[in-house]
Amino acid sequence: MRIPFHQLKAEFKRILISCKFTEAKAEACARIFAENSRDGVYTHGLNRFPVFVQYVQEGLINPDAMPTLVDQMGAIERWDGNFGPGVLNAEFCMARAIELAKTNGIGCVALRNTNHWMRGGTYGWQAADAGCISISFTNTIANLPPWGGIDPRLGNNPLVIAIPREDGHVVLDMAITQYSFGKLHQYKAAGEQLPLPGGYDKAGNLTTDPAAIIESWRPLPIGFWKGSGLSLVLDLLATVLSKGDSTEKITERKKETGVSQVFICIRPDNDAQTTQLIEQILDYTKTSGTEPGKNIQYPGEGTLKTREKNLKEGIPVDEKIWQQVLAM
Repeated sequence: MRIPFHQLKAEFKRILISCKFTEAKAEACARIFAENSRDGVYTHGLNRFPVFVQYVQEGLINPDAMPTLVDQMGAIERWDGNFGPGVLNAEFCMARAIELAKTNGIGCVALRNTNHWMRGGTYGWQAADAGCISISFTNTIANLPPWGGIDPRLGNNPLVIAIPREDGHVVLDMAITQYSFGKLHQYKAAGEQLPLPGGYDKAGNLTTDPAAIIESWRPLPIGFWKGSGLSLVLDLLATVLSKGDSTEKITERKKETGVSQVFICIRPDNDAQTTQLIEQILDYTKTSGTEPGKNIQYPGEGTLKTREKNLKEGIPVDEKIWQQVLAM
């Protein structure tokens, strides 16, 4: 089932206004959710929207809250999200990091007491559209055991790195687990196995069964012990720079709210040499031979293709979730 972008966005906006969002906030929030589905990240678009509304209704997300400046030191700023909508707080802070980078060459904004930013890549695309290189990351509730452990003590702490490019930005958007929990739930709902082992079942066996991994809460980190270490340092950086809550403190709430995030922007030299260097690297990467039926794509290339297709043909939706949204 496919739905036009404008219809998806309109339904989101209608519901958000009924949840006491202002017209402007409802418009911006609806746009981000709809764009996430448009770009193929359905787990953090339509599929996540009912949970977002539930958090608003439970008072975990304050529609009226705005970020407030806490500290400033040159090109580094610390903001408090005041438990406002995570997507709006993140867009605001990335815009501020862009502004700092345009002035100083680099800008860093650390944010505390915010909520889930949904698709982290949203803010990488935002920076790249503004001509900036960006690095951003967030901590999360504990959902990943440290390497050698069996109990979740780390977050899957998404990391986003974006490089602007005229013929299509390079945007890496990844969780530190081999498969995000959103992707695990997507495979489970479709009744499909994972292409590669994504974690352990309760008996400690590696498995491609998404349901077994969700039940055990033992997903694999990317790169095994390397991913475990990366998750830990991202939590350290997000917590120390924002002076906000760590994965441990977030987990104590039982629900993922009050997370800490960092947005770093760098203003590159927008000259012919920079363009040439980027193209050389991408071209060289694609000279590798491939297995039958496989192709090589840079991070973000598939997103652009999905976006074009979904705008033309409509956005694929889970009919059950779509009916749930229509009934709100």
